[in-house]
Amino acid sequence: MEVGKLSVEYREGTRKSLVRRLRATGKIPAVCYGQGAEPMTLTVDPTLLVRSLDPIKKTNTVIKMTVTGAPGGDQELTVMVREVQKDLLRGQLTHADFIRVSLDKEVHATIPIVLTGKPEGVKLGGILHQVIRNLSVMALPDKIPVKLEVDVTNLNMGDAIHVRDLKLGEGVRALIEGGTSVCSVTAPKAEKVETPVVAEGAVAEGAAAAAVPGKEGAAAAPAAAGKEGAAAPAAAGGKPGAAPAKGDKKK
Repeated sequence: MEVGKLSVEYREGTRKSLVRRLRATGKIPAVCYGQGAEPMTLTVDPTLLVRSLDPIKKTNTVIKMTVTGAPGGDQELTVMVREVQKDLLRGQLTHADFIRVSLDKEVHATIPIVLTGKPEGVKLGGILHQVIRNLSVMALPDKIPVKLEVDVTNLNMGDAIHVRDLKLGEGVRALIEGGTSVCSVTAPKAEKVETPVVAEGAVAEGAAAAAVPGKEGAAAAPAAAGKEGAAAPAAAGGKPGAAPAKGDKKK
């Protein structure tokens, strides 16, 4: 299959049962939109669709599509792939959307941004950040760049490249603000110094030990005082708390 050319079949009916039978034969449903015409339902061979795309431009490839079996006879359309759907597990194409285009009218496209070179700021320990990896543009179908290469060699610490700095080529215009950052070089973040964490119980124990000298702490003092107070009456010749005997007289 030649790149940029694709043959498809007109398809009638959109019921799920018809679509399932279609996929069982190895083909996929597709729809062609655009230019004020009614959407056209199609049957597409996914293998031929992939072969029709430029391996570099991919979905930005302009395709001359031949539709057989269409009402009123076969048709020749100039289209681009707008969207494809894939089976998440198998990776196979399950649906495709095409859009009619004119070579003299702008279309929306997405272009990958590729950074080249090693920034001077990175050599000094900085970090290169790429903020935008794909750029949305408007361009004539045959003027869409394959990719945008951005040389970052001269970027120093704190420097950045913005959308307005990109060389898009003639007839290509970006769809986002010119001041939007594409990439930048920043200084590495300083390492955070962590304060040791002390358990709550350990803090309380340390505070109590600081308030009362000694190994046993504040609780030992009242206990010792109690024992000394009880020993004084015993030394005087009686049990602690006992009343004087009746026979005792003052001498």
